[in-house]
Amino acid sequence: MKYVKNVLSFMLALMFSLTVFAGNVKLDLNAIYGATSFHTQGAMEFAKLVEKYSNGSVKIIVHPGGSLGFKGPELLKAVKDAQVPMSDILMGVVAGSEHVFGISSLPRLVSNFKEARALYEDCKPLYEKAALKWNQKFLYAAPWPPSGLVTKKEIKSVADLKGLKTRTYDKNGAKFLRELGGSPVSMPWGEVYSSLRTGVIDSVLTSTESAKNGKFWEVLKYFTNIYYAFPLNMVTINLDYWKSLSKDQQKAILKAAREIEEKQWKNSKERYFTAAKILEKHGMIINDPTPELVTAMDKAAKKIIEEFMKKAKGKERKVLEKYVK
Repeated sequence: MKYVKNVLSFMLALMFSLTVFAGNVKLDLNAIYGATSFHTQGAMEFAKLVEKYSNGSVKIIVHPGGSLGFKGPELLKAVKDAQVPMSDILMGVVAGSEHVFGISSLPRLVSNFKEARALYEDCKPLYEKAALKWNQKFLYAAPWPPSGLVTKKEIKSVADLKGLKTRTYDKNGAKFLRELGGSPVSMPWGEVYSSLRTGVIDSVLTSTESAKNGKFWEVLKYFTNIYYAFPLNMVTINLDYWKSLSKDQQKAILKAAREIEEKQWKNSKERYFTAAKILEKHGMIINDPTPELVTAMDKAAKKIIEEFMKKAKGKERKVLEKYVK
């Protein structure tokens, strides 16, 4: 089976090489979020920049909503095996396959965009190395606005979290809420709204941006700014496809990647505030956590970070120690 997969990967790369030699190149980019998501919109703008800087020789077609069939923990492998040439990937979701990708979703490790950007720059070489290990080239990454807790009832204490059925986006979030007495639930984003309607879940760990896109004011009432994390979304390309591109085409892609990364970091910060205003306009109440809740969250976060660090080695551990201090 492994031999067959290797042959398939080689044949895909060979066919792609012939396409490059022939002239224009078309690449499919799997986007896991819908067309209205700012990460998908960023990927679309990235595609336009690539086409511009490559003088039309590289065209990237973005497929929103995971329409190519890949949405979760399988994404690293899907790009590695060239099942999709390119994809955006929520790092925390693939942390089970590559430990370092879990860093950006560690609870309360950073508390603002400045710290989140510094953490990213320190970790970027580690992310690039991890991507190479999975036969792909790391292109860029940008954060979601900070994750908060969106609920039906007001959250003032740990007691209010007991038994709360909360949709989380990765294992770190699930561990965090479990430590606080909650009942985390894993499910695809597309099922969240209907699950809130039917009572399968009664809360969501997410950003103001996602709460706005999901129209959560129709089913939830409160957004608590717990500043859980600034989770990163990255875009990678299969390494065989990458190597088949000309040097000028590679330069065009990297130039576009640098530009869109800067823009998306700025967009994330702006979207946090603009989305919050829209939530309030629709009747949602946005609160900061009480001192009691902050203390409990920090205690839970410390335990999860310490557990995470036990598996961290070398440079990864060194970076984490800097931020834990």
